[in-house]
Amino acid sequence: MSRIEPDIWSRNFRYYFTARSAGLLSWAMLPVAVAAGLLSAGYALDVAGYAMAFLVGPFAVLVLFGGVLADRFTARRMMIAADLANLAAHVLLAGLFLRGIDHLWQLYALLVVAGTANAMFQPGAASTVPLVSRDVQGANGVLRTSEALTGLAGPALAGALVGLGATGGVMLISAVAYGTSAACLLALRLGAVPAPPAGAGLWRNLVVGWHEFRSRTWLWGVIVIWMGFAVLSWGPQLSVAAGVLVPAHGATAFGLLNCALGAGTVAGGLLAIRYKPARPLAAGAVAILGYPIYPLGIVLGWPVALLAVAQVVVGAGIGVWGVMWATSVQTQVPGEVLNRVHAYEVAGSVGMYPIGSALAGPAVAAFGTDRVLLVGAVAGLLTGLALLAVRPIRMLGRAQARVEEPAREWSATGDHPS
Repeated sequence: MSRIEPDIWSRNFRYYFTARSAGLLSWAMLPVAVAAGLLSAGYALDVAGYAMAFLVGPFAVLVLFGGVLADRFTARRMMIAADLANLAAHVLLAGLFLRGIDHLWQLYALLVVAGTANAMFQPGAASTVPLVSRDVQGANGVLRTSEALTGLAGPALAGALVGLGATGGVMLISAVAYGTSAACLLALRLGAVPAPPAGAGLWRNLVVGWHEFRSRTWLWGVIVIWMGFAVLSWGPQLSVAAGVLVPAHGATAFGLLNCALGAGTVAGGLLAIRYKPARPLAAGAVAILGYPIYPLGIVLGWPVALLAVAQVVVGAGIGVWGVMWATSVQTQVPGEVLNRVHAYEVAGSVGMYPIGSALAGPAVAAFGTDRVLLVGAVAGLLTGLALLAVRPIRMLGRAQARVEEPAREWSATGDHPS
């Protein structure tokens, strides 16, 4: 038995792990179930596209407010409320798919509820980790592994059930999962939770969170670099790769390649549980330097088996980077502003992905598939090199515990501490 395991697998972490795994499984199933369910029911592709927009849009827009509310009402309360909202939305979605969709606005409205609930949940998910495990990096490694596994199992389960005509069944399973998550979060026994000063308004809390985010060069530096990566490489790659690989090798082969990516991410997460470098972001940046090999392999016409190996390497790098990044944010940012800072981080990094994805089609039409993939490969390589080139990112040390000093309060109209 490892020395660090008791620090990870405490009573609180077991409950939190169950809650997160249940929620991640549901979130992974929902897009596949909705899109495949609509197409199977005879709806056009644009309806499925609108459905995804109504699901993802509220998350991207409202996650900042989720961070403020999590700080104000505590992360656990916000996450439980979000789980209960998701439970209700999925029960209604189940009824909608079981009896047939009479009006699409009903579906869209329920997807907005689900997207909003996830925006309210996400900021608190990061700040809770240091409260439930003394080994923050090990806990993040376990959670990252769970995320990768649910990312593999969720779409596969949803696709199989939709294929059997049981889209409503997927929604019922998700509802049960969200209920399980809420119950586990309710069972947590947490001590005093850092909170912002009483009486601060919504605008001031947003401004404080922004200044705390902006004051850390290593933090906003990573997000700026990642935004460029999301637009030029991460966002376009899935659809562009599908356009090449599905006609050449079939949808099954493409699905297996994405499973290989997930398997690599699991391996990276497991590695990061044990590997604890003195400079975590530098180590994570080195790990993602292998990202370009997959798009380069597609351009060079590699066989599926070799592309699968490339995906495992890419996934492992992503898994290591994800753990190093999450642990750095959770241990370097004061707890009373962590939810808000995490919300800015998520909004900046995830918010650019839809832009890159939307630009994929026009870019291929204008420049060709190979050029778009090559730009993505170069952007992936430059991302790792840029992270290593920025001194505050490269030199950031490993914190043993979350910072205990109170967060600075900033004036809403100036750039200096009040």
